[in-house]
Amino acid sequence: MVKKNAETFIILARLIICRIMVDTILVTGGAGFIGSHTCEKLLNEGFTVVAIDNFNDYYDVSQKEDNVSILITNPEFTLIKGDITDADTVNQVFLEQGVNRVIHLAARAGVRPSIEDPQLYGNVNLIGTINLLEAARKQKITQFIFGSSSSVYGENTNVPFNEEDTLRNLVSPYAVTKRAGELMCKCYHSLYDLDVVCLRFFTVYGPSGRPDMAPFMFTKKIMEGTPINKFGDGTTQRDYTFISDIVEGIIGSMKLKGFEIINLGNNNPVSLNEFIKTIEKMTGKQAIINQMPMQPGDVPITYADISKAKKLIGYEPKIKLEEGMKKFFDWFRPSS
Repeated sequence: MVKKNAETFIILARLIICRIMVDTILVTGGAGFIGSHTCEKLLNEGFTVVAIDNFNDYYDVSQKEDNVSILITNPEFTLIKGDITDADTVNQVFLEQGVNRVIHLAARAGVRPSIEDPQLYGNVNLIGTINLLEAARKQKITQFIFGSSSSVYGENTNVPFNEEDTLRNLVSPYAVTKRAGELMCKCYHSLYDLDVVCLRFFTVYGPSGRPDMAPFMFTKKIMEGTPINKFGDGTTQRDYTFISDIVEGIIGSMKLKGFEIINLGNNNPVSLNEFIKTIEKMTGKQAIINQMPMQPGDVPITYADISKAKKLIGYEPKIKLEEGMKKFFDWFRPSS
């Protein structure tokens, strides 16, 4: 009996030790597009994941609920409905969940809406980030990964965009808040020796993509036979990057120390005209075009130099636009 009790104790002790050794990763915006895909990948890799999301009404809340519907069945996943702009909530999550690493993906997204409500964007994207950095400092976490954006390059004329480029002419409050977030992350690294990686995402798309972005919006309207707004003459270019490639980049960056800013893009910009043709081919329907002037906040091109990502984390985007849009369409059709 004594021997059996001793064996049981040893087994329990080993389980506790293994549990302690497993990273508990906080993913902010965990019910969103990039966040939910990241949570899924982390769980598959054996991590314990805590997701926080405020389920705001920027787009249909039911889509976020669908994003986490399978994740919540995993015992290693905890979902918290909360707001990162509330410092008390953030501190409580860190203390109660034993967080030792953060992947910060929560944000108010979108260039044009940020022009309409810059105060909201400043509050969520900057104050929310500061709340998380402060909690990270207090709890002495091991790493902070910040989801930034290609928007910080603004009207950059040096292509492809390199992380060492001087950032001038940021043309939207959204871009400014993301750049401010990067600078705050750099400050916390310098002051408190916090390991930080800022990842500049380039036009992410794929299954469960945001309804306000062109891949979803254009596909839906072309399928319905309703006009799409084409801003400008169609020669503007975007470096569309498939969600699985972005997630691989996020996971790869977890091994880095110190402070780094890294582009995660596809390194292959596509014109708006070409993008619309890709959707027409995919759906078998012709787009009805509502020609519009260029909008404030729009930039002529986004184009990622990914040589640093290749060197530091072995990043290599695999999904080209046609394949990626096919994967998106396979997801979109049952939900349309």
